[in-house]
Order: sequence, then structure tokens, then C-alpha cells
Amino acid sequence: MNVWIAIAVTAAGCYLVKLLGLSVPAGMLDRPLVKRLAALVPVALLAALTAQQTFGHGTGLVVDARAAGLGAAAVALVLRAPFLLVIAVAVVVTAGVRALGG
Repeated sequence: MNVWIAIAVTAAGCYLVKLLGLSVPAGMLDRPLVKRLAALVPVALLAALTAQQTFGHGTGLVVDARAAGLGAAAVALVLRAPFLLVIAVAVVVTAGVRALGG
């Protein structure tokens, strides 16, 4: 029963957050600081998620094949490779390092 209460509370919370976002006055959204923050927050969240998924293992940090794949993807991005190629490079390098026992 506790699971259903948690689901209901979470659903209500999500709805209220969405409603709060829709009720913000339009003038507030036109401010330069708000626009700049709105553009930067998704990038920061994606970077944090990538770092956590790459270097996190339980409660500790680990450097393994995922870090090599991330490094290869970063090099491909610096070289202005298309996004799908960046993903393919990361996958191939990660798989290669894992196949070599890393």
C-alpha cells in the first residue's frame, strides 16, 4: 500500500511543478538572466548525469572502459564529428577496452 501512496504523492508533485511553471508571468520569462539560466540548466544536468554514469559505481568512483569511451567521444566532438559518429566512436572504444580486459 505504501508504494501506491508514494506513486500518488509523486504524481501530484509532478502535476504541481508543471502547474507552477505554467503560472509564471510571461514578463519574468523574458528577463535575460532567466533566459541564460534556462539555456544552461539542461547542459549542466546532462553533464552531471554523464559524469555520474561514467565514473560512479555504488558509493565510490571508478575509472574503467567507460572513461576511455567518454574521452574518445570528447576527442571526436573537438574534431567536429557528427553526433552519430561521436556515439559510434564511444561505443567502439568502450567495447575495445573491455575486450582487452580493461
